[in-house]
Amino acid sequence: MPKTGKAPKWGKWLVLLLGLLTRPAAAQTASALLPLPAEANYGQGHLLLKTSLKPLLPAQVDPAVADAVGRTINRLSLATKTAGLATLQIRYGRVGRPELFDEERYSLRVTPMGVSIDAPTSLGVLRALATLEQLPRTDKKGRYLPEVDIRDQPRFAWRGLLIDAARHFMPVAVIKRNLDGMAAVKLNVLHWHLTDDQGFRIESKVFPRLQTVGSTDGLFYTQAEVREVVAYAAARGIRVVPEFDMPSHTTSWIVAYPRLKSADSTYAPYTRWRTTNVAIDPTRETTYTFLDSLLTEMTTLFPDPYFHAGGDENDGRNWRRTPRIVAWMQAHKMVKADGKTVDKHQLQTYFNRRVMVMLQQRGKTMIGWDEILGPDLPKEAVIQSWRGKKGLNDAAKLGHPVLLSSGYYIDLNLSAASSYLTDPLPPDTPLTAAEQKLVLGGEAAMWAEYADSVVLDSRIWPRAAAVAERLWSPQAATQSVADMYRRLNVLSPQLETLGLRHRRVPELLLKQMAGTSNVVPLRTLAEVIEPVKEYKRNFQGFNYTTATPLNRLVDAAPAESDVARRFGVLVDSVVAFKPASPNWLPASLRQLGTLRAQAVRWQVNDVLLQPLLAANPSLTEYGPLSTRLAAVATVVLERLTQLQTGQVPSLAWLAATRATLDAAQAPAGQAELAVVKAARKLVGL
Repeated sequence: MPKTGKAPKWGKWLVLLLGLLTRPAAAQTASALLPLPAEANYGQGHLLLKTSLKPLLPAQVDPAVADAVGRTINRLSLATKTAGLATLQIRYGRVGRPELFDEERYSLRVTPMGVSIDAPTSLGVLRALATLEQLPRTDKKGRYLPEVDIRDQPRFAWRGLLIDAARHFMPVAVIKRNLDGMAAVKLNVLHWHLTDDQGFRIESKVFPRLQTVGSTDGLFYTQAEVREVVAYAAARGIRVVPEFDMPSHTTSWIVAYPRLKSADSTYAPYTRWRTTNVAIDPTRETTYTFLDSLLTEMTTLFPDPYFHAGGDENDGRNWRRTPRIVAWMQAHKMVKADGKTVDKHQLQTYFNRRVMVMLQQRGKTMIGWDEILGPDLPKEAVIQSWRGKKGLNDAAKLGHPVLLSSGYYIDLNLSAASSYLTDPLPPDTPLTAAEQKLVLGGEAAMWAEYADSVVLDSRIWPRAAAVAERLWSPQAATQSVADMYRRLNVLSPQLETLGLRHRRVPELLLKQMAGTSNVVPLRTLAEVIEPVKEYKRNFQGFNYTTATPLNRLVDAAPAESDVARRFGVLVDSVVAFKPASPNWLPASLRQLGTLRAQAVRWQVNDVLLQPLLAANPSLTEYGPLSTRLAAVATVVLERLTQLQTGQVPSLAWLAATRATLDAAQAPAGQAELAVVKAARKLVGL
């Protein structure tokens, strides 16, 4: 041992590795579940799944529970109908109502004789069944359930997923399969974004022009389809909260009914993605007459007591540039401290209060994005924070119930880890105990500018499951990002068995692009590129409209490259293990070999792929990314040789390498290489 008495770095890693290898099987089994339960204690026995479980249900069973039990038994037994000796005993106290935040607590026990589920409400049974479906393991004897005793309950009552069906219409089948995915990971609120500048996606019998004139494609949900989705969600213990975004994001409304407009302009259906800064006129009583009729109709379609009224991204220019509205604001003293400049926020607060009263009269609690927050807003309004933690904290301090979406915008193509490390109530929260109770939970948000019904699943899953665990599991149990990814990889194929297409569709797109050519070289490139992050796709030299097909390589690429992530994990290990001399441990040498094999594959792939890219006009723009990947691979190979032989890189080599990696970071075709960061770390730049 060194004189310091500390073990060398590689020694610590070796101890950790041995600990993982000798970890009891029970702990390894527990780590397959996602979300992690509050408490799980494993035994040594198991229950073989050679035949179907026999359900034992209460005499007066909730139909949702009976149907869910049937689905679970079919999934566990791979649709085998033969009844076995093992039983599935279900016991619960009463039918749960998710809209009232009824308990979702449950206990689940698996023994060699069968399975038992106990819960205060039927909601707990549904959550227990979701856990049960994740438990099966396979060995040489077949599929089995491990012996386990689980006690579980959610950390937050509100665990949502926003699906934007306004910008790209999402058919009912797409919504349903995503509801199945939500149920699998215990998300319990579908936030259905139904209206925006580009379309009004729900049938109004009172104002039919909204759905027929407001968009270029004329696609919308009939009221019967809305009821179908609401019932489908309810059967899975999921609430449906609609969003009718106003006063901005309402171009589709104004196209259909021009009397709502603020400015004296003529509007056509909007086909771009950027915010229009168009808003309906909040100074005319006819606007509120219209809204009163519309909300009367729409609130009857959604039984949930919460109703989202939007309120985001209204910069007020539509109002400030209309003399009539400016005069109205001045007459009503809606001005800033100077007594002259009109204050658009005061006018929006006035509008929000009017809408809130209408909703309250219909038994609804209003939700709005954090822009609606102000000292004059009634505390009953729920604030959903998307611009940062400050909005959540400010709203809670003013006494509002709050939801967090900042950090959970999965349409930004950020990593699952970034969402996983975002907590509505982190240990350093500035909120008091009373204010913390106002934090209802949070929502992952999937905005659909760059996701149509074909690629939507691949942009939501499996990353949304990281948000689900953050909102369900105890804070202390969810600290390992590496473990989260390991369990996410187990969950992902399970989700496809439910009907989701997050893995299948990207592969089909690649095959369509490759045509008769070998798809492997194209896949090799696609699996290490990602769409540019955040909203940079708006500014990459390609003009998108609502009619632009999403069938390019950037659309088949993963939102987060698993290949690049695993490459980065190996690089981290090699950098951590690197000895002072070229005397590498066998385990580290194997890691070097794995990195080398991956880099060789990338290096030779460019030669194989360039003919296809050059021959296909839709793929030509990705030629530079293929060339840059080969250049990165060459750098990696050179660096691996240096590390393995103990060579010190020259200053000239480092300078040339920096230039290569800087160039490799440049996007092409709205996509970027996801392996450059790890390559920099390997080189030490």
